Amino acid sequence: KLGVNMLKKIITIILIIGLALFIAIYYFFFDMGRLAEGTLISEESSPDGTYTVRAYLVEHGATVADAVRGELVFNNMVRKPKNIYWNYREEEAVIFWLDEDTVMINEKELDVPGEVYDFRQDNNR
Repeated sequence: KLGVNMLKKIITIILIIGLALFIAIYYFFFDMGRLAEGTLISEESSPDGTYTVRAYLVEHGATVADAVRGELVFNNMVRKPKNIYWNYREEEAVIFWLDEDTVMINEKELDVPGEVYDFRQDNNR
């Protein structure tokens, strides 16, 4: 027969392990800050020059399809670039600015700097 204190300790340990597992899975599989660098294939600046979007081809070799990574560069701020686009099974990037804060990357419209596209979280695949 387990005491109340022992039961609380077991539940706490299970919750801590579950949280650690969740964080590890997110960090290694879904964190856009950990994407591979790739080779620069395209670059377009916003109409007012505030931002530049750079697109990189990430080649994974013979067993996994290529992907495109897009990063937002803050031209007028001291701020590190932010990954805003990640799509699998692509080899090129068409970047078009709709206005100073809205960019279209391969037909995906993003309001920058807040919005991102990550195919792993796209329910319409």
